[in-house]
Amino acid sequence: MEILAFGVVSDEQPLLEEAFRERQLSVRCLEVFMNRDTAPLASGHEVVSVSVNADLDAEVLKILAAGGTRMIAQRATGFNNIALDTAAGLGMTVARVAAYSPHAVAEFAWALALAVNRHVARATRRTRDFDFRLDGLMGRDVHGRTVGVLGTGRIGEAFTRIAHGFGMRLLGWDVTPNPACAALGMEYVGLRRLLRDADLISLHVPLLPETHHLIGRAELREMKDDALLVNSSRGGLVDSEALVEELRLGRFSGVALDVYEAEAGLFFMDRSLDVVQDDVLARLMTFSNVLVTSHQAYFTRDAVGQILDTTVGNIEDYLAGRTNANVLVSPDST
Repeated sequence: MEILAFGVVSDEQPLLEEAFRERQLSVRCLEVFMNRDTAPLASGHEVVSVSVNADLDAEVLKILAAGGTRMIAQRATGFNNIALDTAAGLGMTVARVAAYSPHAVAEFAWALALAVNRHVARATRRTRDFDFRLDGLMGRDVHGRTVGVLGTGRIGEAFTRIAHGFGMRLLGWDVTPNPACAALGMEYVGLRRLLRDADLISLHVPLLPETHHLIGRAELREMKDDALLVNSSRGGLVDSEALVEELRLGRFSGVALDVYEAEAGLFFMDRSLDVVQDDVLARLMTFSNVLVTSHQAYFTRDAVGQILDTTVGNIEDYLAGRTNANVLVSPDST
């Protein structure tokens, strides 16, 4: 049996092929991402694997089911892109990667925070032109300042441990406090207080209906004018249009986004020769205090290796008629 893998980037492909080869499974890699246009390519493949930005709405799932696909192995943790009810109705099995290295995302979130705080991107652009002035490059020590961590699960905890190492005051917001974070001195507070008090705010919560635009217009206005905002979790957590409005008023020392709420069809692709159709993203990119990266926080050899190992395990379990904790929906669960 050949498994068809969609959305495989060049750095990932040798690792993916090796992971499948070691488990004696055949895989064919495609660069194209799963969506309504590419779903017919899966015809005749019982098992497909998809990347984090796959569009698995009801129509895509129906196309896949009609072509004989019975199992979808997503190489990601989030599943807000999958119409699970439709998958269940079609008798499909859908599995994800429930967890992988939290350090990959936490470390990258800190890389973003430090980069916008110390204007690294601007400095790099200047020095490439042999402009070595310091004008406009003054940052702030993070030591002694207050960090607000929204979501203190595995990634939020890893981020908090790094903040503790910097000697920061720790504020947290979560449904359930993390004892490990509390032991580091984190004070759990309400969202409004965290936004008002924090010098740096980092988002580490999943995208759910109740967290969509968690940072909206009202929340942005609660934040300090010189605050730093980092989002390495899910783009839909931040109201991008409201963020642009606040940035136009000259607010915030820096904003770093590794994710964007309308990133589908943009991120992971080369759009350098295209006319930009997304006015909000284009506007965000014009602000000198905004840094946008391409959903790469998870992209380390360690994390990708763990993701692929779990993905192959999910497929092996499906083929053997077993289930595991990564299965989101299966015929037996309907």
